[in-house]
Amino acid sequence: MPPFAGSLLQSQPRSDSNIVTIDVGGQMFQTTKQTLTSAGPKTFFSRISQTDSPFTPFIDRDPEIFSLFLSLLRTGNLPSKAKSFDLHDLIIESRFYGIENLLVNSFSNPSQLEPFNLQKSLQLALNGRDSPSSIATTPYGSLHVSHGSKITTFDWSLRRKSTILTHFTAVDSLFALSPSLAAAGANDFSGLQILDLEKGYVKETLNWENVTKSGSTVQAIGSSPENMFVSFESSRRNSNSIVVYDLNSLRPVTEIGHNEIYGADIDSAIPATKLQWIESHNLLMASGSHSGPSGVSGNIRLWDVRSGEVVWEVSEKVDCFADVTVSDSLSAMFKVGVNSGEVSYMDLKNLGSEKSSWVCLGDKRKVLNGKKEGFGYKIETQGNQVFCSKGGDVELWSEIIMGSSNNRIFKKNLMGRGQDIGGAKITNLAFGGSRMFLTRKDLQCVEVWQSSSREL
Repeated sequence: MPPFAGSLLQSQPRSDSNIVTIDVGGQMFQTTKQTLTSAGPKTFFSRISQTDSPFTPFIDRDPEIFSLFLSLLRTGNLPSKAKSFDLHDLIIESRFYGIENLLVNSFSNPSQLEPFNLQKSLQLALNGRDSPSSIATTPYGSLHVSHGSKITTFDWSLRRKSTILTHFTAVDSLFALSPSLAAAGANDFSGLQILDLEKGYVKETLNWENVTKSGSTVQAIGSSPENMFVSFESSRRNSNSIVVYDLNSLRPVTEIGHNEIYGADIDSAIPATKLQWIESHNLLMASGSHSGPSGVSGNIRLWDVRSGEVVWEVSEKVDCFADVTVSDSLSAMFKVGVNSGEVSYMDLKNLGSEKSSWVCLGDKRKVLNGKKEGFGYKIETQGNQVFCSKGGDVELWSEIIMGSSNNRIFKKNLMGRGQDIGGAKITNLAFGGSRMFLTRKDLQCVEVWQSSSREL
């Protein structure tokens, strides 16, 4: 392990030019000032580039790791030989040079997700006997996991973890505000708590003031670049609403979808249990379902947050969704049917027209026998791909471009190698950075899937 302390010593004269010569641990390196300054203004590399001394700077650090970082500055990626180094050593050295953010981007950039090459790479063990109830990720791969009354956080490298105890019996809704900050709520505990996961305390509690003055439980959390959306339901279950908060100040901005339920108004009684921002349309997708004697029914609404109006909605009764998601990249909404267990899509371009209907991607002849074959299935999109959990497996749906044809064609693939396939029922499915995370019923761990080319 290289020593953490470093220093600059004057040793050999050098010519005044754009070429910079650096002595690292006795090994000479040459690069340009532009390459060094590309690391950022507050980094060790930038300070070296600004040194006007006629002597060669000496850095008492590991020269092999320095050569990796020099390649990172030149190309934006670590060379393949970085796989032979321990990730912990790379992290320690990157912090010394002030470029951990570049290292994070090299390993965990969401654009580097390789869907057809994802393999189960490791399992993240959780303390205690409780299985994960929800998971939340940040764009560059750090992970928050709720299990029982606890929340465990893994940093982007998945090498460091910390666990805090919450006020909740179980956390049902979890949202990552940052690698160290999370919003959490429960179906049986009033209020949305903003938790500092590093210091282990409740930073703030947000409540919805309903007409009956009863408590308000959290049903779902989502966000746009500017706002956080929280679906609340009164403790008496006779009212619900979606409250919009400023993402930076966490102050309430507006309230949409406020329903006061009277009598047997089933549609209004269904709170939103999934919230997803559609960036390309500046709309909020809110969906919720209800299971009753006649089966599962639900609704999907697209909200214009600025006007507070619903611009499109659909009621689901025949094959209601077990889960629903939206893809900006594919300009489509996807659902997995609770009865059929099949994946269907609806083109966002056709919303509001006569063509706005679900198109089944699976077995269109499947009989809806009322067995709820898709109950608990999860569906998410990442980039141009659609991922759907079915029991213990994950299906991958990809669109095939067919020349000038107006018909959209999707092809199904089964994720993973032979040893990856199957297992206990998947309960959560999420993406962070270049990884896929999933949890399984009654297992106290999180599975990490990533491309073999990105593993270290």
